[in-house]
Amino acid sequence: MFVSYLILTLLHVQTAVLARPGGESIGCDDYLGSDKVVDKCGVCGGDNTGCQVVSGVFKHALTSLGYHRVVEIPQGATKINITEMYKSNNYLALRSRSGRSIINGNWAIDRPGKYEGGGTMFTYKRPNEISSTAGESFLAEGPTNEILDVYMIHQQPNPGVHYEYVIMGNNAISPQVPPHRRPGEPFNGQLGPEGRSQEEGEEKEGDEPKADTHGGAPEIFTSESAQTFPVRHPDRFSSHRPDNVVPPAPQPPRRSRDHNWKQLGTTECSTTCGKGSQYPIFRCVHRSTHEEVPESYCDSSMKPTPEEEPCNIFPCPAFWDIGEWSECSKTCGLGMQHRQVLCRQVYANRSLTVQPYRCQHLEKPETTSTCQLKICSEWQIRTDWTSCSVPCGVGQRTRDVKCVSNIGDVVDDEECNMKLRPNGIENCDMGPCAKSWFLTEWSERCSAECGAGVRTRSVVCMTNHVSSLPLEGCGNNRPAEATPCDNGPCTGKVEWFAGSWSQCSVECGSGTQQREVICVRKNADTFEVLDPYECSFLERPPSQQSCHLKPCGAKWFNTEWSMCSKSCQGGFRVREVRCLSDDMTLSNLCDPQLKPEEKESCNPQDCVPEVDENCKDRYYNCNVVVQARLCVYNYYKTACCVSCTRVASRHSSFLGSR
Repeated sequence: MFVSYLILTLLHVQTAVLARPGGESIGCDDYLGSDKVVDKCGVCGGDNTGCQVVSGVFKHALTSLGYHRVVEIPQGATKINITEMYKSNNYLALRSRSGRSIINGNWAIDRPGKYEGGGTMFTYKRPNEISSTAGESFLAEGPTNEILDVYMIHQQPNPGVHYEYVIMGNNAISPQVPPHRRPGEPFNGQLGPEGRSQEEGEEKEGDEPKADTHGGAPEIFTSESAQTFPVRHPDRFSSHRPDNVVPPAPQPPRRSRDHNWKQLGTTECSTTCGKGSQYPIFRCVHRSTHEEVPESYCDSSMKPTPEEEPCNIFPCPAFWDIGEWSECSKTCGLGMQHRQVLCRQVYANRSLTVQPYRCQHLEKPETTSTCQLKICSEWQIRTDWTSCSVPCGVGQRTRDVKCVSNIGDVVDDEECNMKLRPNGIENCDMGPCAKSWFLTEWSERCSAECGAGVRTRSVVCMTNHVSSLPLEGCGNNRPAEATPCDNGPCTGKVEWFAGSWSQCSVECGSGTQQREVICVRKNADTFEVLDPYECSFLERPPSQQSCHLKPCGAKWFNTEWSMCSKSCQGGFRVREVRCLSDDMTLSNLCDPQLKPEEKESCNPQDCVPEVDENCKDRYYNCNVVVQARLCVYNYYKTACCVSCTRVASRHSSFLGSR
């Protein structure tokens, strides 16, 4: 009954704006000259106090997956708005109290669109999944003719659901809208059909709406709050009547019984399929000749009211309804995206989901597709492995590994797949540690002043922790401790003659001794002192030397230099230096300032690159590839080999200089 009342109310609101022949308008009570209008609660002549606005937010934290009731929409509710606060992976669902699913029931997700339920039409909206942050919503003008329940299909934390609807209050003014008129009846609003009083057309007051217990007590606004809901005219009440329904401007009447109204065809059907509507067209004609004459010849009050007639009731062809693509499954690289494709068919201005076989005459669109938002960053090895941290045994070696973007820039490691990161450090086994020969420098002085003599050095076998050669042991290849030397024949020879050393300047440890050095010629039995100039071609013996009267401590010993770490462009080599006491045991009494160097640079010359005959630039614009930093990709590294190799050499030189 309430639905009939609302239809009549809206129709009379439309009719009220039509000017009558006398220049006066008709109010919503259907009286000529009345100024009554329908208020925001849909009451003719009301003061906006006959309804209440119920609203609230469902904020409960849900733990289990599945359907959870959000709010109950009572019978008679209008201007219904159920909206998620923001986008989520949850879905809204709607069902009647009788158990009939209206939207998203039985774990089946419907496409956005219009769905009839509870005596009204609900608009189900699901904003664009990629670009929008708005949530789902149900909208309906109402009124509902039964109790409906709103549910949430819970899959992730509840973002909050706002609900709002309007209901008639206890103090609602009963609508005073007359019943439908039969064609030809007076249009004055004072007459009703036989056997029915006006009271029979009044709406019975509904029950008080229930407050939702899930989201806290709902807010109820009345009076001025209700004014925010203006009267709307749903599309399903829009008329397709032809223009001749509206009475023409007043003209001098020339009516007679010789003319009457006659149907001459119908309007065009509103749709080409799926049940449309059309209306009969009535014209004023001569009774005898049936010739059409001006409408002023007929009594306008007797003109039949065009009634809607169905047309083109056959269903429209089924079609594939294509949803929007979901977000890409990956933020970079190749991912997947999905969309919903349903077979639908339009009938009676409703789009219904039907069985897929009805769309078998059409090729079904793809429901999955590959996608790529951007090229992923990748790991790049910037340097070769370093030398092992130990010369023997198990140590570690390292290399530089960086995360590089698709344009060649170094970015944070988080932008690359950490599971695919190459190792930047690893163990290295240099073989079992062995013994090596440790030896001092050769003595500077030959044992004989003239003739054959020897120079000596100290040799000791010890455990080696520096040498890059894993020896099995010192073995039998003991380095020589003496080497021959010859200062020339002694007869007639010009030479430097050195006197005896003075006493050592210190009692122990390292001191100095002085002696006299002269140039002489040795004869058979005598020595002839010569000018020092005569011996200038000979190396003059030192007139001062260090001396050790007795041991006071230890001295430094070192191994031979290792192989250079690089063959060119600057490397280094190492040796081990130890402080040994007189009994060849480790000591810490050596002077640190006298310690020989353990590391020195070597092979500083530039590297000469090897010429690869297969390395060439295959394109004339390889300089663009270098500028765009595309040499990090294998394809461009091969296609522009010369250019990419050149820039890599420059980069290596730059890193080496640092």
